Amino acid sequence: MRLNSYKLISAVTITALLCSCASTTQIRSTPPGANLFIEGEKLGQTPYSYTDTHIVGSVVHAKMTKSGYEDLNVSFSRSEEADVGAIIGGVLAFVPFLWTMKYKPEHSYEMVSLVTETAPFNSESIPLVPEQAPIKKISKKKVKKAQ
Repeated sequence: MRLNSYKLISAVTITALLCSCASTTQIRSTPPGANLFIEGEKLGQTPYSYTDTHIVGSVVHAKMTKSGYEDLNVSFSRSEEADVGAIIGGVLAFVPFLWTMKYKPEHSYEMVSLVTETAPFNSESIPLVPEQAPIKKISKKKVKKAQ
């Protein structure tokens, strides 16, 4: 009977540890559909659900590329949020707390367009002929008096 109890506790502890080792984050870009590279390897396009089992403090380097936009290099660390399941698993199994932190659920990035947007041309805003003050006629009498 005691043997079965130990097996059950061991199975629950191992399951808790294995489940809490992985961390997932959703990587999004504006605009969507950017090519995503993690550590130099193309993984797909944004939005992308990224999962790994790196230990606390590990930094992930990502690059996003999209035609018509500047390449975007970003990094995020596995130290953004505490993982309660991993902490409990670490206490129960007396193992080092290597996976007690996890990524934020979502990382969103805005890409910068290579094309500068300009306001649409409005022909009404530019006068074709500059406005002139009305011309006054000077009579010959006024000219003679001035001399």
